[in-house]
Amino acid sequence: MRLLASENGFTHVCGHRGHSLGSPENTLAAIQATKDQGGTMCEIDIVLTADDEIILLHDITLDRTTDGRGLAAKSTLDEVKALDAGSWFDPRYARERVPTLGEALELGRALDLGFTVEIKERQRIPSMIDRLNELLGRSGDEERVMVLSFDHVDLMTVKARIPGIRTEGITHARHVDFVAIARQAGLDSLSIEFLRFFPDDARKIHDAGIAIRCHLPEPATLEAARDLGLDFETLIGPALEAGLIDSLSGDDVGFLRALVDRHPIRSRL
Repeated sequence: MRLLASENGFTHVCGHRGHSLGSPENTLAAIQATKDQGGTMCEIDIVLTADDEIILLHDITLDRTTDGRGLAAKSTLDEVKALDAGSWFDPRYARERVPTLGEALELGRALDLGFTVEIKERQRIPSMIDRLNELLGRSGDEERVMVLSFDHVDLMTVKARIPGIRTEGITHARHVDFVAIARQAGLDSLSIEFLRFFPDDARKIHDAGIAIRCHLPEPATLEAARDLGLDFETLIGPALEAGLIDSLSGDDVGFLRALVDRHPIRSRL
């Protein structure tokens, strides 16, 4: 999986926790919906169970997105698999279960989707990295996966422990020198929020061979801003056409697909 739009000739469309506006986040249904809506990548979140299995879950607790309670780290995989991970979103997803990362990767191979895998585990990072290394070694999915985190120190460990893995660091500020931050941590990509994205920064990042994933808020938020006279597309459209955004992510994959299709890469400004 190539990361840079300049190499692909197109911008990746990335479902945030899958197509999470239309299906329960971090489930196989959300991954399938990403493909159905025209996505090419999924951002998913991972934690460890009590028996050191990697599962897809954004929170460290089971309460919000399943009918279970408590820390995922205190439940075995069998216990987690018995939970309903879809009814909270919509009754028609009542059969949905919390998938393992292995199951997600298997579906991704079938659908030809890439994954940005965010480490949400905080208590057993070394065990998480060891298990991730084992899983990728068995599946051969290193080329399909990029590991994501707020913790750039953890990403340095990931890079050292997993041969050939690519990493992406989350940034929630406009840093003075994005390139220096990426190089210090050995990052292949940076995740930049829409309101912190500036074309001049993007050019410097790309000149250093580093990819950019730009994350957009939900369409309703963007449309409300447009109604107030703040048109997000006047910024994001030219940036897409210039190839300054390698991956555009958000909760509504269909919305992102239409946006990217309206602004295909034309030339580098």
